[in-house]
Amino acid sequence: MASDELLVVGLDLETGREVHIDERPMGQWRQLGYGYRERVVCAACFSGLDGIAEGTRVPLVPKGRTGGSRRFHFAHPSGMAPPGGHHPETLWHLEAKLLLERWARSLPNVAEVRQEQWTPTRERRADVHVRLADGSRLALEAQTSLIADQLWQARHCDYAAAGIQDIWIMRPGVALPHVLFAELAPVCILDLAERTVRVVWGNPHLRSGRWWEAEDLTVFALHHPPCPGDDVHEETVPLAELGLSARGLVWPEHLTNKLAEEHRAIQQRADSARAQAEEDNRRRHQLAAQAARSPQLSMAGEQRITPPRARAAGRTGTRRARCAVCARPLADVLVPYGTHPAFRDGEGWTDCLGQPCTVYPLRSRAGARADPV
Repeated sequence: MASDELLVVGLDLETGREVHIDERPMGQWRQLGYGYRERVVCAACFSGLDGIAEGTRVPLVPKGRTGGSRRFHFAHPSGMAPPGGHHPETLWHLEAKLLLERWARSLPNVAEVRQEQWTPTRERRADVHVRLADGSRLALEAQTSLIADQLWQARHCDYAAAGIQDIWIMRPGVALPHVLFAELAPVCILDLAERTVRVVWGNPHLRSGRWWEAEDLTVFALHHPPCPGDDVHEETVPLAELGLSARGLVWPEHLTNKLAEEHRAIQQRADSARAQAEEDNRRRHQLAAQAARSPQLSMAGEQRITPPRARAAGRTGTRRARCAVCARPLADVLVPYGTHPAFRDGEGWTDCLGQPCTVYPLRSRAGARADPV
């Protein structure tokens, strides 16, 4: 926004209501402003804001030109503005209330709109009070600065006790109070210059562990309302496209569809992750059962594990065991016995050198008894 002067709100002394520059043609405002009828004065000065005496009448000058770099606006006459000008927060608050009032009046389901309306118990005064055709009541609060948790909770509880749904509209650049997120309260950001609203959603939470078992899967997608501590995502829409209901703001259809699609997508991802986890678990149980039946199967797959070969006593390095009779290498299966087998002929037994021998029951070197072949 080019200047705080663009935010000056007029007050029509004849009707008693605040007015905005775009409600009438410029020619009519000139007739009602400074140097003419002087019926339109600065609302902030008249209200006694920013240290000005209450009731101060400063007629306004309508300014701007078609196609100019600055939008049409009211301004104080030269030398008649308060020292240092009005605070930006003051001017934003006045114009925000006026803009929200005009927007609410334009909605078909709104029966009544009033600024600075007290609750029935006179504990709270809404910036803009709205009564819908169905009798529901809402309080539109234009917030210019970060509000403390306790102060917000006190206001929120008072509105709730009065049966009023409060909606908080923040000034751009103001830190968002996360206590609103904790209480699931509607919150958005109002850009006066653009006449747009930035709807605040929560960014997806990090997926870790068995995230698909979470009670609320929507937090792993764009979600509304945000959770306390969330990074936020903003969707910008024209104020004119928003509506009101007993529950708060009504979004345009394309925003509702976008959020619903985000939630459908994360549900599909969760279903896929759950199915994959179940398949992995089934596979682990299957491999465990196979390993129990066949110890030579590893748990990692079907790779066969070969047991190490037995060595002859005294064998070192990679040398082969040899027969104690012929000194030739022994097959692995004969290593425990230390000799080649004897062979029987018509007259008796012959050893591996072809010499007659006497055969006795053999014992392996490991102590196991074996019969000759």
